[in-house]
Amino acid sequence: MYKPDICNAMTNLILFDDPAIRVQLLPFTFTRPVAQVRVGIMTIAEKWATRLQTEPSYLTESYLQAKFPHRAGADNLYVNGAVCPTASLIQAIQELPMGASLTRADGLLIAHRTDQKQTPVPTVDPANTQVFNKSLTAIEQIWEIMLANAAQIRADFAWLTRDRSSQPITDRFTQVYGSENVFLEEGATVRASILNAENGPIYIGRNAQVNEGSVIVGPFALGTESVVQWGSRMRQNTSIGPFCKIGGEVGGSVLFGYSAKQHDGYLGNSVIGEWCNLGANTNTSNLKNDYTNVKLHSYATNQLEDSGQMFAGLFMGDFTRAGISTMFNTGTVVGVNVNVYGAGFQPKHIPSFSWGGADTNFMPYRIDKALQVVREAYTRRGGVFDEAE
Repeated sequence: MYKPDICNAMTNLILFDDPAIRVQLLPFTFTRPVAQVRVGIMTIAEKWATRLQTEPSYLTESYLQAKFPHRAGADNLYVNGAVCPTASLIQAIQELPMGASLTRADGLLIAHRTDQKQTPVPTVDPANTQVFNKSLTAIEQIWEIMLANAAQIRADFAWLTRDRSSQPITDRFTQVYGSENVFLEEGATVRASILNAENGPIYIGRNAQVNEGSVIVGPFALGTESVVQWGSRMRQNTSIGPFCKIGGEVGGSVLFGYSAKQHDGYLGNSVIGEWCNLGANTNTSNLKNDYTNVKLHSYATNQLEDSGQMFAGLFMGDFTRAGISTMFNTGTVVGVNVNVYGAGFQPKHIPSFSWGGADTNFMPYRIDKALQVVREAYTRRGGVFDEAE
């Protein structure tokens, strides 16, 4: 039966930052709304956009609104940017009447429908709130990006490849296991490599390249225009975003996009933002020698907090660069626009706009120099570093 108050295709989708979650996801949310975090093949925003067939806007920090604007209309659906969509969740959200909210059992606001522009975050009326009791994935801590990645690769793969056929792998020197779980977008190439998708899907994005002598184990995702360099080892549960260059050994990690780790060296159970570069032979530790849980710097408490995880490596904010042979200790958090180099293990937390290393004194990164490097990075990838950036 038609219900006139139910959300329809014209409902305006706005992805909002939960203030507590945003702080917990720093340093990545210094430079993006929560929904722009990549987990699986797509960002959370892209998941909602493709499933609802609409372009979302954002309710985020004021300094981010120039790049990520907030557009409200007569019928607005505010959705928590940390929550990944599922079929049952979308149905529950689309059935929200005007003025109603949807929450998790613990009170986390998932969605709110309103005819008013909300700022700051929508408030919940307990008398007009529904509770969603089914399973859902919400990215609330930085380590949950890597923890949820395998399941999100599977979910995104199923959505993106439904009723579609993969481009063929024509290279006769490439060996594929579980070919039904491998999907190549238009223009993707694989040469003289091994793809093992028996235990999880492998997705190769548009115009992406897998070069000779590489081994890839699924679940794995390679974004648009990205390159796996010669002789690389890509372990399972890894997502490489668009326009990345990746090499060496990588496992259980997420690169958001436009970043490079082209050479030998190990990156494990890590999350790397955009426009980062890891120099040759950069290595991360992802397991403590005593097998205890890894503690990570928290921007919410400004101290080390127990992640509850045995495996956790490097968490690096956007525009950060590491010199050759840099060593990162287990559970290291590095801020935005850092230039780190030198011998020995680096500190467990390196603040944003720092320059130096463990064997030297860190000093503030000169803003003019920092912006010059960023502009050069954009130019090298064909981008423009404009006023909004």
